Order: sequence, then C-alpha cells, then structure tokens
Amino acid sequence: MDSSVSSKATANTFEADVREIVTAKYVRTAGESDAVAGAQPSLVVEPGSEQELAKVLKLANAAGLAVIPRGGGTKLEWGNLPERADVILSMARLNRVIEYAWADLTVSVEAGCTIGKLQETLAKHGQRLAMDALWPERATVGGVLSTNDSGALRLRFGSLRDLVIGTTLALADGTVASSGGRVVKNVAGYDLPKLVTGALGTLGIITRVFFRLHPLPKETRTISCTMEDVREAQRLVLAIQNSKLAHSALQICCGAEMQPRVDVLFEGTEAGLAAQVEQVKSMMGSTITDAGKDVWSARQEICSAGKGNTESAVAKFTTLPAQMADTIETIARLSVGKLRWSIVAQATGIGWARFEGEISAIESELRELRAAIERSGGSLVITHRPAGISALDAWGNAGDALPLMRAVKWQFDPRGSLNPGRFVGGI
Repeated sequence: MDSSVSSKATANTFEADVREIVTAKYVRTAGESDAVAGAQPSLVVEPGSEQELAKVLKLANAAGLAVIPRGGGTKLEWGNLPERADVILSMARLNRVIEYAWADLTVSVEAGCTIGKLQETLAKHGQRLAMDALWPERATVGGVLSTNDSGALRLRFGSLRDLVIGTTLALADGTVASSGGRVVKNVAGYDLPKLVTGALGTLGIITRVFFRLHPLPKETRTISCTMEDVREAQRLVLAIQNSKLAHSALQICCGAEMQPRVDVLFEGTEAGLAAQVEQVKSMMGSTITDAGKDVWSARQEICSAGKGNTESAVAKFTTLPAQMADTIETIARLSVGKLRWSIVAQATGIGWARFEGEISAIESELRELRAAIERSGGSLVITHRPAGISALDAWGNAGDALPLMRAVKWQFDPRGSLNPGRFVGGI
C-alpha cells in the first residue's frame, strides 16, 4: 500500500476514535491560525478531562502522530521549528481551580487555567502566585510552567521550580503520573515538577499543578534612577543586592536611544516602605523618580514588540550578575550602526533583548552575541526570529548535558510524539 494512503487511513481512524472520546463537538480540522512556527497540523482536539487527554495521547502515540500541546498560544513560537505537527491538543477546557487551601497557602489548578484567572481567585483571600508571567490574561498555568516563564519577582520569591510543589502529567503512552502533593514540605517521590518545568512539553503534557502561595503586599512602591552609563547602573544594582534592603525586584532598562535606568520594587507596610525608600535614595544619588508599576511591564513590551514583526528578534540571555554590564556593552558594540536594540536585565542575571533592523544584520548579531555569552559561561535563547533565519537554532550549545537529556526524553517519550524537535538539541 502507498505510504501516503496508509498515513491518511491512520489519521482518519485516529480522528474517528478521538470523536468517540471527546465527542465531535471538540474535534475540528486545523486551520491556518493553528500553524505552529510554520508547521501545519491537521487536527485540533479539546479534551474535557485528564482521562480524556490521556486517552487521546495514547491513540496518537500508537498512530505515530506528533502532538503539540497548546494553552493560550502566547509562546508557541518559542523553541526550534517542529519536526512535524499532526495534532494540536488544546487545554482550553481544562481550566478549573481545583482545590484552594488558602489557610495552608496552597492551590491545585488545571493546566489550562490562565494566570490572570488564578491570580483573581487568590486575590480574594489576599494571596498570590508570586511570579509575573508574560501576557497573564492569556498565558496558562501549563504553558508558563513548560516555558519556565518567571519575571522580575524571581529575585525575592525564587523561580517557578521553587513555587511548584506538585504536578500531574499525561505521558505519551497515556500513563498519568503525579509527583509532589498538597503540602509545602513534601519530599515524596521523584521530583517530577522540576524536570517538566521548562521542558517545553516534550516529556509529557502537564494536566494539573500544585503551587505554594504568598500573601499579597499591603503596599508597593517603585523607585527609578537614571544613570550615566551601564557600568554605573551595574554598580548600583550590586550595591542594592549587597545591602540589607528587602526589595522584591530589581532591573536595568536601557537601549540604543535610552540611558540606563535602574528600577527597584519594594513591598510591605507603609512604614516599612518609607524606611526602605529613604535608604535606597541615599544610595542612588542621581536622577530619582517615584515610578509606577508600568516599569515592570518592560519585559513584556520587549517581547510583544517582536511578535508579528518580520524585521525583529527577541532573545533571552543569562549571565553572572557581575557581568551584566559586559553583556550589555557587547550588545551595543555589535549593534552599532546596524541595529536598534533595547534590553531589560534583571538582577538575577537574566535579561531580554530585542533587535530591529535588516534580517542579515540580526542573524549576524545573534550568532556573534551567542558565541560571546557562551564563552563567558552564559547562554542565549532566541524566542522570536524573522522567518528568514528561522533555521537558526533557538537554544545554542547544550554541552555535556545533551546525552542525558536525550536519555530522559527516550524514557518518557520513546516514539518522539510530544513536540518533536522543539527542545534543546532537537529533542
């Protein structure tokens, strides 16, 4: 039998079987808007429960179909191009807050719940998930966890891996696996939450998550300071970090047409904030302003400006906090006369950069910058790039860890059904 005829028959059988599981209402033909980084799937399926999702995965795996999980779709372009895309598995119906134990500061939530909806629920009891994800009104819990998307609050409250206390995920063969639990001090079982955080859905599809929570601050205040150059900005950031100030977020914003600015966020009581602010003002000694919360949307502005722009690229870089100025100066040097650029660099050593200009100049910049950052022990991950350089690897050098990562992938997904080719090293 011709292979194309056989593949079509397999796809038709799969679709018929899936309709039996989720009903015909939640199965549809994929359109152009469902394409993932240029790869066009044939089917979109919306399971209504964890059990339905697991059954669909088992069928797809048996049929040799590639499955791409989708939450709010805010970060589908992150990662490498898919090797293939047959089925979009939408998490839109798995959107409940399952169990909110506010007295214990924990919550269990389905992966399709948006961050905005979750935060609204928690705010009713004066609590929050202490992270600031990109596009929270659309981004889902599962998507944020899969991309490890934490923002400036990471400085005080830790990364997502520190906030997750348990996960449940469906594996490619339909197995439903859980790790962790409902309490903060939980060491039972394999540490699955840390493994799947940032794995881009290549090991399993997250179905529910247990988070530890923090109280909402009574008051917040942001102080900004314009600096003469990036070296001065770095010295101030390091001085604040080395002080006894109890700040929640700290960042440097700068660009080709913008002087470096340092922003620092304080949270607490009104009296406590007043003392903190006076101390940081004495350290700044330059142009100081009481800024609003809008300065903390700078990272989202950088990433949003890249979306749909055919002549821009966005990259996430990591470096040592003491090397932030070196990295920013390298970006400025490589861009001069060729590209417009803007940067948000957090005190943790994690930064975001946007480049605008001719595609050839963008590609040259990304390659040279990645080489320079990797030589100093950091990394550069490309989250948005023009179609003309779409083949450029998103992740960079995986180093000695790649064989181990491939072995883990094989244990979880031996047939390569989940998001094939999108992760580090083409995993």
